[in-house]
Amino acid sequence: MLIDSNIVIYSVQPDHFALRLFLNTLPRTVSVVSYIEALGYQRLSDDARIQLTEFFEGARILPLTDAVAEQAINLRPQRRMGLGDSIIAATAITHNLTLVTHNTEDFRWIAGLELLDPLTNNP
Repeated sequence: MLIDSNIVIYSVQPDHFALRLFLNTLPRTVSVVSYIEALGYQRLSDDARIQLTEFFEGARILPLTDAVAEQAINLRPQRRMGLGDSIIAATAITHNLTLVTHNTEDFRWIAGLELLDPLTNNP
């Protein structure tokens, strides 16, 4: 499973204990985009930054490869989407991973992309 930026950020918020438990059952795999988005998030407290740093130290961070770039290029003309989301979706597709995200509506239209929202338990 590929963990989206929003899930990583939610996981350090005090009211998401169940999400942290769920994430502890998964291999920590993220796109390099999620690494940048989460640690570059503007409203991070010092404590949250420490928690995120620890999260990423134990994570497999998937790079932006030529194959991922080509997949993102193919996705973007199909529907308006941000560069970050297109790279994250392309990373999941290229590596044949389910995307764990709370923003399922942003990705639902993408054929071949499996989604899981652990905050609502909905695909």
